[in-house]
Amino acid sequence: MNIDLPGGAYTLREPVTWPAVECRVDAPATSRVVYAAAHVVADPLGDNTPGSPAAVDWDATLRFRRHLWSYGLRVADAMDTAQRNMGLDWAATRELIRRSAAEARAFGDPAELVACGAGTDHAPEAADLDAITAAYAEQLETVQSTGAGIIIMASRQLARVARGPKDYHQVYGKLFGLADRPVILHWLGEMFDPQLAGYWGSRAVPAATEAFLELIHAHAPLVDGVKVSLLDEEHEVGLRAALPAGVRLYTGDDFNYPSLIRSGSHALLGIFDAIAPAAAAALRALDSAEAAGDEADRDRLLAAYDEILAPTVPLSRKIFETPTYNYKTGIVFLAWLNGHQDAFTMVNGAQSARSLTHLAEVFRLADQAGLLADQERAVHRMKALLAVHGR
Repeated sequence: MNIDLPGGAYTLREPVTWPAVECRVDAPATSRVVYAAAHVVADPLGDNTPGSPAAVDWDATLRFRRHLWSYGLRVADAMDTAQRNMGLDWAATRELIRRSAAEARAFGDPAELVACGAGTDHAPEAADLDAITAAYAEQLETVQSTGAGIIIMASRQLARVARGPKDYHQVYGKLFGLADRPVILHWLGEMFDPQLAGYWGSRAVPAATEAFLELIHAHAPLVDGVKVSLLDEEHEVGLRAALPAGVRLYTGDDFNYPSLIRSGSHALLGIFDAIAPAAAAALRALDSAEAAGDEADRDRLLAAYDEILAPTVPLSRKIFETPTYNYKTGIVFLAWLNGHQDAFTMVNGAQSARSLTHLAEVFRLADQAGLLADQERAVHRMKALLAVHGR
């Protein structure tokens, strides 16, 4: 099958049939705890122009979460992949948290299946530490009232107001006292959100890391894990080794995730929204490898893990290329190509955040990774998008 893309004709590869789904909500991966950060599906008939309140297609949004659970992946919801701070307002976020947790309850324990972000984005004018703590507390209560797991997101307001590590420790220390279960802390690098530069009290990563670790060691029983999105493999490995026993490192590195997961990181990744079938297959291989008693079997299974994920890396690096924060457009584009939603539209009009040539390359790389579920449908939709752009 051929398609004319910007830059020339492209011949699609032979279709890939992924193994039957064995990683289900009742049989998740055993060697790692893995979350896919999930996107929201915009209502194609709603007013999702820039600056408008988010209009969400709730049926399609929840259907996509069931898709992720069917592959044994947990869902990280109301995070930056769901366009927090980039169009998903607090009213829609609150409803998303409620609906996702309720949907999870139909399959099992919401705390096991979904974790949701609590932040301060509904209080953009918060101007001191008390106001920021109160904003966090409101969102934290919203999350834990649903029974979902808790992710304490990085706060633009705290980054603006804090004068050093002590301010971060003061705010987070109070939040630990409010949480009814161990939480995941989120360190989101400025490539994902420039307004978070200098988080933890310093623009120097070593100093910020020292402050971060001091906080975690002081409250280790209350920390399930830390989600780190700095796109720095060496730093992550060092941080992982320095964490207290029992505190997980959830990689948020969408460039280096295969090697980081292989070497011991757990995962909370936006790219797993787009590559769930490959991620599930790779995790099954990793589970088997770590359970294997024979060294040759272990090496064979680890090689299978590497082989499955290797072609997903160029795709992920393309989707997350600079400016990294526009990666959501590629995630939603692939969901549309794969039939998880009926329209390529996003809240805040974010479908326009990437160029046609960028999206064409995402199409090509997704095909090469075997991640176009139905090539005929994907080609039909890609041709429709090209036609809209006069191609």
